[in-house]
Order: sequence, then C-alpha cells, then structure tokens
Amino acid sequence: MEDKTLTCSVFRIRGSIPASNYILLPKTSTQSLGLTGRYLYLLFRPSPAKHFVVHLDIAAEEGQVIRVSFSNLFKEFKSTATWLQFPFLCGAAKGSVYESTAKTARHGLVGPAPSTVRWTCLMMDLQYVLSVYLNRRHSHLKTVKLCANMSVKNMFTSDLVLDPGVSFNEAKQAGLASSLGTGPMPREMSFPVPKGGSWHDLYDYIRFPSDGAKMPFDSIQKGYPSAVSTCSPAERSPMREMSRSVNISKPVQDRVSLIQQITTPKLHPRHRTTLETSSIAELGVVTSGLNGQDISQDDNLGKGQGLRTSRSHRSAVRIPCTDDGGVHVYAHTEDDINTHRDDSDEEIVYTAVSRPVTLPIAKESQQRKLHPDPILRLNKIIGFGGATMKCALWTKSGDTVVYPCHAIIVSMKISSGQQRFFIGHTDKVSALTFNGNSTVLASAQTGIQSVVRVWNYLKASCLAMFKTHAHSLSSLSFSYSGGVLCGVGKDGHSKTMVVVWNTLRVTKGGEVSVLAKAHTDVDIQTMKIAFFDDTRMVSCGRDNVRLWRVRSGSLRSCPVNLGEYHALDFTDVAFEEGHSADREPEDRTLFASSRSGHILEINYGSVAIKNVRRLLPAQQPHAQRREKQTFSMGMGIAVNSISVSSAFCATGSEDGFLRLWPLDFSTVFLEAEHEGPVSLVSVSDDGLSVMAATTSGNLGYLDVSSRGYSTLMRSHTDGVLGFSVDGIRRRITTASCDRTVRVWDMDSMQQLYDFVSEDTPCSVAFHPSLQVFSCGSSSGLVRVFDIASAKLLAEHKQHRGEVVGLAFSPDGEFMYSAGSLGSLALYNSSQEDHHVLRVLGNVVARGTERAPDALTVSSDNRCLAFVGPSEYIVTIMAARSLDELLRVDVSILDVESTSLDSALKVCFSPASIGHLLVTTSANKILWISANTGRLLREVSKVHKHQCSSLAVSEDGRFLLTAGHNAVKVWDYSMQLDVNSQMFIGHSQPIRQVNFSPDQMAVVSVGDAIFFWDFLAHPQETGTDRRSPPKAASVSPHKPALKGHSESEVNGRLLSNGMPRRTAPLPSSPPPCLDISSIDRIGQALSHLSLCEEDIDEVLPRAAPLAGPSHRPASGSFLKITEMVAGGDSSTLKSSLKRAADKDFLEVEKPVRPHCYKHFTPRFKTSSLDQSTATPELGEEGLSLKAVIGYNGNGRANMVWNPETGLFAYSCGCVVVVENLHTGSQRHWLGHTEEISCLAVTNDAQTVASAAGGSGGSRSLICIWNVHDGTCSNTISYHRGAVQALSFSRDDFFFLTVGDFTDPEVALWSTRTYQLLSRVSVSGPLHDVAFSPSAASQLACVGSQGLYFCNTHTQGMDVELKVQRVCVPEEVGDVELTALCYNANSILFTGTNSGHVCAWDCNTQRCFMTWEADQGEIGVLLCRGNRLLTGSNTRRLRLWGVAAVQGMRPGGEASNTEDRGALVLLEQEMMLDGTVVSAAFDDVMDMGIVGTTAGTLWYINWVDNTSIRLISGHKSKVNDVVFSPDESHFATCGEDGSVRVWSAPSNELVVQFQVLNQSCGSACWSPVVSPSKGAACVVGGYSDGTLRIFRLASSEMELKLHPHPVAVTAIQYSANGQVILSAGRDGVMAVSSPVTGLTVRIISDHKGAPITTIQCVKKQYKEFGLEGNEMWLAASADRRVSVWAADWMKDKCELLDWLTFPAPANPEESDSLPPSLAAFSPIDPGLVVYTGYGVERELSFYSLAKKRVIKKIALSHWAMCFSLSSKGHLIAVGSKERVLKLIKSSSGRFQDFLHHSDSLQTCRFSPSGKLLFTVAYNEILLWEVQGL
Repeated sequence: MEDKTLTCSVFRIRGSIPASNYILLPKTSTQSLGLTGRYLYLLFRPSPAKHFVVHLDIAAEEGQVIRVSFSNLFKEFKSTATWLQFPFLCGAAKGSVYESTAKTARHGLVGPAPSTVRWTCLMMDLQYVLSVYLNRRHSHLKTVKLCANMSVKNMFTSDLVLDPGVSFNEAKQAGLASSLGTGPMPREMSFPVPKGGSWHDLYDYIRFPSDGAKMPFDSIQKGYPSAVSTCSPAERSPMREMSRSVNISKPVQDRVSLIQQITTPKLHPRHRTTLETSSIAELGVVTSGLNGQDISQDDNLGKGQGLRTSRSHRSAVRIPCTDDGGVHVYAHTEDDINTHRDDSDEEIVYTAVSRPVTLPIAKESQQRKLHPDPILRLNKIIGFGGATMKCALWTKSGDTVVYPCHAIIVSMKISSGQQRFFIGHTDKVSALTFNGNSTVLASAQTGIQSVVRVWNYLKASCLAMFKTHAHSLSSLSFSYSGGVLCGVGKDGHSKTMVVVWNTLRVTKGGEVSVLAKAHTDVDIQTMKIAFFDDTRMVSCGRDNVRLWRVRSGSLRSCPVNLGEYHALDFTDVAFEEGHSADREPEDRTLFASSRSGHILEINYGSVAIKNVRRLLPAQQPHAQRREKQTFSMGMGIAVNSISVSSAFCATGSEDGFLRLWPLDFSTVFLEAEHEGPVSLVSVSDDGLSVMAATTSGNLGYLDVSSRGYSTLMRSHTDGVLGFSVDGIRRRITTASCDRTVRVWDMDSMQQLYDFVSEDTPCSVAFHPSLQVFSCGSSSGLVRVFDIASAKLLAEHKQHRGEVVGLAFSPDGEFMYSAGSLGSLALYNSSQEDHHVLRVLGNVVARGTERAPDALTVSSDNRCLAFVGPSEYIVTIMAARSLDELLRVDVSILDVESTSLDSALKVCFSPASIGHLLVTTSANKILWISANTGRLLREVSKVHKHQCSSLAVSEDGRFLLTAGHNAVKVWDYSMQLDVNSQMFIGHSQPIRQVNFSPDQMAVVSVGDAIFFWDFLAHPQETGTDRRSPPKAASVSPHKPALKGHSESEVNGRLLSNGMPRRTAPLPSSPPPCLDISSIDRIGQALSHLSLCEEDIDEVLPRAAPLAGPSHRPASGSFLKITEMVAGGDSSTLKSSLKRAADKDFLEVEKPVRPHCYKHFTPRFKTSSLDQSTATPELGEEGLSLKAVIGYNGNGRANMVWNPETGLFAYSCGCVVVVENLHTGSQRHWLGHTEEISCLAVTNDAQTVASAAGGSGGSRSLICIWNVHDGTCSNTISYHRGAVQALSFSRDDFFFLTVGDFTDPEVALWSTRTYQLLSRVSVSGPLHDVAFSPSAASQLACVGSQGLYFCNTHTQGMDVELKVQRVCVPEEVGDVELTALCYNANSILFTGTNSGHVCAWDCNTQRCFMTWEADQGEIGVLLCRGNRLLTGSNTRRLRLWGVAAVQGMRPGGEASNTEDRGALVLLEQEMMLDGTVVSAAFDDVMDMGIVGTTAGTLWYINWVDNTSIRLISGHKSKVNDVVFSPDESHFATCGEDGSVRVWSAPSNELVVQFQVLNQSCGSACWSPVVSPSKGAACVVGGYSDGTLRIFRLASSEMELKLHPHPVAVTAIQYSANGQVILSAGRDGVMAVSSPVTGLTVRIISDHKGAPITTIQCVKKQYKEFGLEGNEMWLAASADRRVSVWAADWMKDKCELLDWLTFPAPANPEESDSLPPSLAAFSPIDPGLVVYTGYGVERELSFYSLAKKRVIKKIALSHWAMCFSLSSKGHLIAVGSKERVLKLIKSSSGRFQDFLHHSDSLQTCRFSPSGKLLFTVAYNEILLWEVQGL
C-alpha cells in the first residue's frame, strides 16, 4: 500500500492474530537469510491501538538458533536458553500528552500503540543481545517473522552504526565515514525529511541497548533525552558507542557471570569511599580491590565448584559505564554460574551461563592475579537436611542418593562416598524430586522468595529457575516423563496452594509455564503425581486423602471417603509398583500411612478403601520374640513414611524403626533400629536397597539381600559453632548448637564419636599430637577427652560465662581458655589432668561475638594474643607465663575515622614473619608487628559484612577470611592486581574457617561442615609474588654452561627465592656463599656454606684430576667425615639435586584414546639423574642376576621364535632374554624408561625395543643383535611414546608408529636405519602389520579407520603411500584396534566392540564381520586357517577361518553382511588379565601370551593347557625379604598378595592372597630349630591385621589384629618368641605368634608413622640392662628408639633415644624422604641412620659413645637402604632411580641405573652375596661382587 507520510509503498500487515497474520522472510524455514551484520535496522510503524510481534531467529556460532522476540504485548522481559522476549514500548508524537506522561514516568506506554504512534527506525545490536543475555556468539540472522498490526518499509543488517537523522551532506561535512564504523542511513532506507525540518521531530529512533535508565528493565523503547538529538555528528564515534551505559535486569544479572549493574549517573560528587590501603615501606604497596565500591554487592554471589567472584575490578570482560559514575563493572569469565538475590520480585526462567561474555572492548593490560583460579574447589560436605529431613532420592540405577544439605543439593555415590554438588539456591532446600529416569531434578527452596530450580542431573547444570507464586514449598513431585511438575506451598495468606507446571520443554531450552493452580483449605502433607498419568495426582494430610486431576487448565480434586477413619492424620502415600501404562487406573492400589499406625489400601479407580490394617508394636511375651499383629487395641506405630516395591512395603516410624513388610502386612521380615524417628523411607527401583532418613540427621540404607545396614551420612541437627582438625589422624571435631561434640573422619566423612552435653558446647580444640581434644561450653566448663578410650580426662570450671576461646600451644605443652566475662586460664596439658597453672580476670574483652576462636597462639609457642581487656585493645602475652608483653589500641590507628574501631578476631602469621592480624568492626584487616605493635598494613572493605573468622596458611602465602556466608582466599602479601577470590555455598553465617594442617584443604563450618580442596600447591609461587621468608634447604644446580657468564646462570632465582648456584663437588674446597646478601631464609641456614668450582664434569670425584681425560684415578668416592668427640666440625655438602632451566611452551595436549591397545606408561614422579658414576665394564660391584616380573602395561612387548628358541620380554627398562629350558637370563640394558613394545625380524637375528625418552626427550628405539646382545643402532625420532614396531617380510624395512601425541608412521631401512619415508595421520594409531605375501604392502588401524599402505621404491628413494578406509557401517560406531594378515591377501581387523572384520586387500573392502568377543580385541594373530583373538574380557579364543577365503566377494559392496556362521570357535581360555601380547608357532598349536596381570602364559591348544612361565606383581611391591637360609624369598604388594619364591630358580612356589587389602610389609620367622616345615612368613596389612602363613602347609596359620590402622613395619624378634609390628599411627605392638595375643603396646612414637623395625641378638650388660637382644624403631619424625629386651622374662626397656635435626618448614613436606635406621651387621652397637635433614648423608651412631662417630655424604636423598654382612657394603636407593653401592670404610661407590622408577626397597641377603632392589613392581636380583 502507499503510505502518505513516507510517500512510498510499504508492506502492511492487518489482523491481530500473530499465528495467522505475518510475513516470513525467507518464505520457508529451511532457508536462511544469512545476514551477518551486527546491527539490525527495521523501519516500521505499529498500528495504533493494536498489538504487534516481531520474531528474529539468530544463529549463534555455537550452533544454536536463538529466537529474539519483541512486542508491545509483552509486559516484562523473559528468557530461556533459546528464546528472549523483550517488551516494546511505543513512543508518542512530539508535544503530545503521551510524550509528557512518558517523560514524567520515565517509561513509555506499556500496551497497545498510542494513536499518535510514528514511523520508527529500530536499531538492535544482535551481537550484544546474544552475548549479554545468553552468553552466545552472534553468527548471522536466519529468519525474520513480522506478525500482526504493523507497517514495514524496509529492513537490513550492517556492521556500521548508522544515524537516520544525518544526511549524506551532513555526514560528509562532519567527516563520518564507514572506515570509522559509522555513517548516514542509505538513501533507499531513509525516511523523507522536508527541507529545514528535523528528522527527530517526525520519526522515532530507538536503539537497543539504549542509553540511560529504562523502566521496565530490558525493554525496547525510545531514549529520553535522545542521545542523538543532543550530540553533534562529529561527536559520534565507535569508541563512544561501545562505552555507553547499559541496563540489565535482575534475571539477566543472575545469568551473566556476576556482572554487577551500575545504572544512572550519580549526582553526588565523585569522591566515594574506596577500598583503602595503607602501606609501610618494608612490606611494599598494597593494592587490594576496587577503585570504588565493592564489586561484591552480596556475599551470596559466588559458589564452590565454580561459583566465585574476584575481589578486584580487573577481570576478563569489561562493561564500561558513564563517565560521571566513575565506576567500571567487570564480568568474571566463569562457567556455569547462576546467582539469585533474595530481593528479586520477578519470575525467572533461564538456563545456566556456559561461556564468558564477549563484548567489543579494548585490550586490557596483563594483570597479576591470585593463582590458581579458582583456588578452592568444594570437595565434600558433612551434613544432611536443613529445612527438612524428609527429602532424599534414589537415582534410577540405585547406586547414588541425592539429598539436600541446607542450600546445596548433594549427589553421593553409595559405593565410594564421592559427592557432586548442585549449587544455586540462596536458602535452604525444602523439596526434591526426580523424573522417571533420573535425568531431570527439581528442587525448591524455603522462605518468602520460594524459587524452584530444574536441573540437568547428569551435568549438574541448572536448566530453569522460576518463582513459585507460593512460599514455604513443602512438597514437589515430577511426573514419570518429566513433563509435569507439581508443588505444594502457602500463598500470601498462608493458605495451602497447589501449583502444576508444564516442564515438557525445559530440557530443550523451552519455557516453564503454569498449567494450573488451586487454593485449598485442606491440609496437605505430601503430594505425588501418578506415574501412569501426568495429569493425575494424589495427596494426603490431616483428616484427608484426595485425588487430583488437571483438565482444561483447571486443577480439581475429590476426597476419598474415609468413613470411620476420617479423623486420622495421614503422613504419606505410595502407589503400588509397576510403571507400565497399559493397565487401567482402576487397577491401581494406593497406600496411605498415618500417625496412628493405620495403613489404608485405596482402590484408585473407585476412590474407595479396599483394606485397612493397623501396625502395632511388637509384643514380647518371651525370648524377645517379635510378632506384628493387626486390628488390635492399643497404641499403633506412628508411620511417617511409606514406600512400596513389587515384593514388599517399607515403613519408617516414629519409634525409630525401618520395617520391611510383605504386601499383606502379615509380619515384619526385616527391620533396622535408628537413633531417632525415621522421617523418610524409599525403596530403590531395583528393590534391593531401602533408604532411610531420620529426624536426628542420619541418612543410610538397608541392603535387603545381605541384610546389612550402611550409614551414608550423619549430621548435626543444628548449626555448627566451631571445629578443630587433627592433622596426624585426619580427624575433625565439631561443636554444635544441638549440644553434641562429634569427631569425624575427614576422608570417609563417617562419624567416629559422639559426645552429648547437658549444656551447649561452644568451642573445641585438638591436641597437636595426642588423641585428645578439649571442649568449652556455654556454662563455662572446659572438659578434656581422650578419644581412644572415650574417657573424660579433666573438667575445669574457671569461667562464669561462655567459653569463647580454646587453644593448645603448637608443642602441646599448654592449653588456654577464655570466658565471655573476661577471664583467661592457662593449663598444663603435658599432664593428663590438665591442671590449672594460672587464671587471670578481666583481661579478655567481654561478649560472645568473638567465639569460638577468640585466642591465637604463635607457631613458635612464644606468644598468646586476644582482644581485651576492652574491645578496642589487642593484648599479646607470653604463652608460658601469661605475662603481658604488648598492647595495641586499634581504635586510634585510623586518625581520620569519626567512629571508634573495635577489634573482632586475631590471628598470628607464621612465626618467621612475625605479624599479628586483626579484623575490626569497620570491616578492615590490620597487619601489626607482633614485636613492636606497629601498624604495617591495612586493608578495607574485606567483606560486605563483618569478618567472622580468619586464618593464615602455614607457609605464610595465603590468608583466609569468612564474612557472612562467603569465604575469601587472599594473597597474603597483597601485591597483586587481583588479591582475592570469593566462594559461597553456606546458607547461614560462617562461624569458623581454617586451613587443614597439611594446607591441602580448607574447612568452613556454619550450617554444615564444608571441605574445600586448596588447589595452590605449597611449592607454587605466583608471578612477582613475594613469598614470606621460611627455612629451607639450598639446592645448588649445574655449573654454568660454556658461553654464558656466571652472572647469567647464577643470577636466576629458585622458587624459594635463593639464587641458582653451580653444583658442588665432594672434593671441592668450600668457598662461602654470603647468606646475608639474600632475602631472609631462616636461621636454619645461617651457618651453611656452598661449594663452587668452575668445572666441566658433573661426576663426583675425590682425587684431583689425573689428566686431560678428567677420569677419576681409582673409581668414585663419597666424602666421609670422621666425627671427633667434643669438636664442632662442619660437614662438607655432597652433590645436591640438580635441575636445568627449561622453558616450556604450553600447548593443548592431545587426549589419550580410550582404546586399551594404546600403550599407557605408568605414572611416575621420579626423574632420572644422568650425572651418575656408573662403573667401568668389568669393574662392577654388582652384576644383574635375574629380573622377576613382566611389564603388563606394555603392548606387544614379548617375542618368541619357536624355531630358534628366542624368547624375550620387557620388565621396566630392561629387555630380558630367557632360555626356556634352563631358566637362565640375559639382560639387554640401554633404555631408561619403560619399554612399550618389542619386534623381532623374521630370521630372529635382530630385536627392536622402544621406550620413552627421559627428561622430555624423544623416544628411544634400540636395535639389538640377538647373538651377542649388543645394541647395534639406536633411533630417536618420535616425540611421544612408540605405539608399535614391525619388520617387513623380507626384513628390508622397519616400521615405527608414534602414539596419540604424535600419530606418525615412519619407515626405516634395516641396513642403515635411516629414515626413508614418513606419513602423519589425523587420529591415534593402535596397531601396524606388514603383509606376509607382499613385501611392499602394510596396514595400520586407528581411531579414524583402516589405512592401506604401499611402499614404492625408485632407486634409493622409498615413498609410502596411504589410503584410508572407513569402518563398515554394519559394526556401528567403533574403532579398529588390532589387525593381522593371512597368507591369502586377507586382512583381519579387531574392534573395540568385539567384532572381527575380514578385508580383501586387493579391493580394500570389508566382505565379512562377526562378533568374536564381548569386549575390545587387542590381539589378533593368524596362522594358516586359524585366527587367535585376545581381548580385555581376559578371553583367548581360537577360530577356524578356512571358509573365509571362499567368501571373498566379486567386488560388490552388497555382499558385506554378517556371516558369523562361517567361522568356527575351536577353543577358548580364560586368563588372569587383559591380553596384551601373543606369539605362536606356524600351526597355532602352542604359543606364549602376556596379560596385564604381569603374567606370561605358555598355551598349548592341543592339550588345552596353560602354564605360567613368568609371574610378577601387577601393582606396587612393598617389600621383599630373604628367608634365613636363603632358600626362598617372599614379596608382598599393594594387591594384598604375599608370594613365596624359590631362590635358585626364582619360580613362584605359593601365593597367599587377601582380597581388598594391601600388604605393606613382610618378614620370615627366624630359624630356631633345623626341623623342616617350621618356616613361616608373616604379612602386615592395611586393615591393621597380621597374618602368619606356614610354607609347608601353604595355609594361613594365624590372624592377629593388633592395630586399628595400616601396618607399616613388622619383624620377628631375634629368637622368634614375639612379633613386633607398627602402625601408621606410630603405635607399636608386641604380639605372640603362638596365641595371637598382644602382650605389649609401645606408644613412644605415637603420632608419627613407623618406617623401620629391626631386631638383632646382642647382650647389653654394660648398661645394667638384662637382655639377649636389641631392637630399634625409626619413625617419620626423624626419631629412632633403641630397646633392650628379654621376651622370655617379659622385659623390654628403652636403651637410647635418637633425634636427628632437619630444617623447618620444608617446601615439599609431602615428598620428604623416609627416616631409615638399621643396626650395623658387623657391630650391632652401631646404628646407621639416614633421612631428611640439613645434609644428605648416612650417620653412624655409636650406642656406647652416645654420639655420631662418622658420616657419609650422599648425592641423593635415600628412599631405602640396606647393610651387607660382609665387605662393609651399603646399598642405597633414591627417587632419582639410582642404586648406589657404597663401601662404608673408604667411601668408594658405584651407581647403577637399571630401574625405570624410584627405588622403594633394597635388601641384602643374610649372607651378603645377593641383593634385591625394587622400583614399583620391577624386582631385580643382583649378585654382589664387592668394591
């Protein structure tokens, strides 16, 4: 039609129904406009007094299509994951009454367009809309749908910001050009303007997003005033356009990653309260936060496991605001972030944010922030309930339970206790429900702002969130399909309200809408949707059971006629079992339970009662007989919950019993009693488990088949007030308002002890080393408990008010308590009665707000600090005497403040720093010098609310604070741009927060107990971060390289702040390193000196260089220091751990394929030290005699040639060549890492082996000459591990394949081993094979399919051509994992689904498949017409494939079908592990097969027999010991096995297996009598048991249980009368091997694990002690106790106690070397010790002289050592894989590098002729030659 205003033709849409009156561009939805412009321009005019709708379908780069709609029909903004709805507010003509009204109200006309509505140019920023509202990236505009009552002139998209009010001439004069990103509107798109007229007087220009503040938020409307009309064209620039203020509604704020909205410009002056910072020169400048208001408007904004905010204003994405405001808002780029504030009053439905907001911003400078990000990760929560104890769910699989814990929903696996969290609710969760298949979870939170969230259960992501129109939601129920959700709550008048929602589209990003809602006067306790009909519900409550139905948008109900039972209080309803929809509703039975014990069976169809039964308590006339009766008089069982399965019914009752009944309720067949009333029962879908919850906070389940009950979670029933952690035993004790003190295991989350108090416990504290804790209560009592004996040790009443502070000194000598009325008490905790030493009155500030941690003790045990005597004073006292040392008045520190600042909490930093931190009522943290009281630093606005708790990490690098519901982690030095990270999750204020003693976790308590993983490794040092000084050992490094000056190499800093220095040599003179020039390192290093010398050689030596060859004159020597009595000699440092500076380029690592055929090297933390003194050939002090074991994690790492008898396999980094007839071994040594695969030539004269490179170098392939065992060639080519090796049929070519990190095929010449050709492929390769019939043909299989390869030779050049073929569709989406040829050009391939495919090599087509196994096939071998398959199901199968040759097609693809009947399964064997290697003879009659269990089997198909050839441990070997007569040796490992081997042949004699346990140590019984059959082996296990096995009978003789924790050391006494054992807790037990009784407990080492126990025969009458033997024990705290004993007389006395010093605060506390000690076999009066200390050394301590008489320097920390009985030899193993043989008399040594991992055990035989060494599961037996 022709428009009079525009004087041109326009499109007009009449009609008010959008669905039938519209224009769709393009015509069909299958097409796309493909408009990629950022800005959409729409020239249109709404029809007056009418409504219109516009739909824009926008494609995002993520692949989704987003619908953006705007209309004057919409009253408010709404959104889902794929749909945005914006209200459109029509503007009015200039000068009209509508315009003035709109200006006054600050918003336009909501509803139909006014009569004066004008033509409008709408500019919508599509990129902005998708980015901010949905976190998606704009790709292109797909379709446009213009609906109802509008006129349209034109529309287009552009990347330019076009101004419709500027003509081309004006633009030209103003210099606007498209190159600047702006310009005038094109002529054909512009509106006509009369000469001299103003465009803005005639038309409306609307930009979205608009300028200024708009109501309602997120609406499309005209700006007031118009930004365009008030600016000249020259002022409009792209930068100014991008920096405009934006307005985002509360729902969108929740969706965007914590974007905080700053609205209109403030009229007040620019001066605002900033995050104030004071700095002192010695600590540096502190920059701690926003230059303006705190970004954290609510402490609820953040969450564990991803939901967190940054303290600083610098982050990934910026949304600038107006210049007048002066405040910038930054969005943190976090995934999956949902927040919701309590003051929201809008209905919200949205999905989780999954990507950072992307806006056009200028590049920000690199900022320094707290790393890692996030630094905390929520690991587990101890707690259940909160708002309700009647809410817990089974998943469909029955292996996981889901339950609420206050504001967090927890999903816990019942087998492992592993927890997942659903975080987003801001108040306690009051209801939960699953759909039928447990994929969608719905939850409701309590409170006035009751919100329902719908979750994707598998991803733990929120699909939608919406208000419920009701508060205090008490019940939720999903329909079985998940399409309908029903909830029960209260309306604004506290009337019961039922709401039903349509959730059918929520999983697809659709909207949640209300289907129906109803108000009712009846009481509803619970309501459930019928599983057979989404529209039917049933409810019950006081005096009623009702059936509900949704029909035609209304919700109606009818009551069940209860008759005489109308007055019952009904508690729960349940349908009979059966999820089939074919039955009529009339056939359904409904069960209803009541508080009177009545169970009603109701016919659902007739709405009538079928049966009534009453459950009565058991009558017990005699013999505790329990028989349930019905229909009798008396009090019934108050049933709170009922659940029905197909076989039984479960009830939970007020008397605390969970009972299982048959469906006729005739009698109870199973019951479980609980500590409190059972509030919930739920039968799992499989009917095998019944979950029960109690009002006392317990959650558990009953296994019906085993009749065993397992507690999943116990919890406090009220808030937690305080906690304390026992770091040694990993326990935590908590005090709660429920008047209990509980002790928990931090790993299993199980409650260990429960102490009930008459008054409320307020604070608790663990003793630092003993199993003792103290508890202070509200009555002022302080009680001390011994946990092990559950005994009250002491009780003191020194306080009249509440105990607000309780603490032990770090050394455990003293205990302190503070009362709320000002008293302070000091106790002697070294005595069991904890008697009072001193009490002071009126020294602590009065009040309870500083509980539970009002006291803090410094780490050096010197100072005690607290707030007092007034709230403005902080006092520091001497910790041992309570003498006052210092007072600090915090109220006068801020001279500019108009109010007095009071102190709240105090905390000492580590003693090496010397700071006292104080939090104040003004929300500040003050850093005060603990020595002078001077203010060093302060930080303001720490939390939005006051800081309730603070703690400093042990290394002094991090600060932890809690405020309201939030936890913050800070950089202690405050030197970063982003100094903190915030985390939420608690629904109530946090009472206390602290680091765990090992600094690996953070604990916070309030509503529940939260355990957070602390992800900052103790070694980690941030960029430019100044770590506080600490005591540490200096690690010299390698000498300067040639061409680099000393300053270039030595100037670099180590991670601990020490400069790099050159590596010292033991013989070098010791020039001193000036410690004073370095930052403070600690007093422990003040006396040390380093050795420096400019040298070219790194091998240690003792003598001067003999000549130009730089070879030692007579071997290598270690420095020996003879200790002179009374002298203070300084020892010379040995060569310490060397490290080279390496620059690592961070690249995205490829993902390891799931295919088991792919080689997986064992995870190692060790690294090989190349600078070792390996002996010269022929001068070795040790010769490798035997290797015991086989690498089960290798792939194709065994070769056997039946013609020549060659048999070789790998173990660790050694190739073992074994003679199958004699059992003798040869060893090929050349690798340093685990060998992944082997290959042998067809003539069996050459073997190739491949292993990873050391230190990040390329993999090493060795070519071995079989005849003499020499390595003829080496190849170092592949960057990753080598996956496969193969020789061609004629042995001319050699093929190597890289693993998934470098999937490349390389072809080599076997004459020169030069690279001939190489081909890279896109995906991982798994296997390769040459064709036996054509030397030029080969094939590979991998994740991308099958590769046929051919070699083309032209002169000297060889080219490798590859053609890829996809997997046949018949076998599905699988990977090809193995392949082999037969002699007739047929290729067989195996898949990870168990199929075998037969391929024609000529046509390269698959012509046949069959299912050969149920698992992944990793080994294929073909000989003639027989095919062997080996898989991860442990099956080895032999197939007859003679008929396959005849089925080769004529080239037609249609013949590719399953012909499994044509192959014949001839034989099958089940082995002990996954098959990884196989070699057979030419007729497939016999062969050798290797498995992942570390076993090599001899297979004979003719006899159908299998014999173990090689047997080793699959997992870690913990100990290896010789029998006294050396005829046998025993090994034990993590797999729980104790294996006994015969010594000469190294064959396995017997294996004792204990399931689900690990065996940590083993020992032999001593030879008391020469009678045969008396030899026994005893093993110590992880469950604290000892098991004695007799070799003669091959049976367990006795089981002892002397320890509650894992056994770490075990030893028979010298005469075999007793067994000495030690546990991880440091307690040693003396047990009788005859009776099994524990005769003595020794607790002197308590608290530190015992590493060594040794017994020797020795009389020690010179000390006045009678005894015929001595024994010693060494513990991890570097203490050794020596004892004299006579077990026949029951005597055991302490002879000596040795303590060895070590630097404080080691940086790698988790990886410290063990403390090891042993008697010298030559002189038992000499004890040899090594362990972590100032030096790496062996110390020789004389028991007679009571001092160390000799020391031997070591080059590495010792992980194990053993002393030989002859030759003064000592074997030492290290983490650097070095076995060092030392002659203790001269210091001469040799290094051996035969292991691929850290050595953990070395053991000489009793005669000293043999030596065992162990690294993980590699056992090497050496013959000792001597030095």
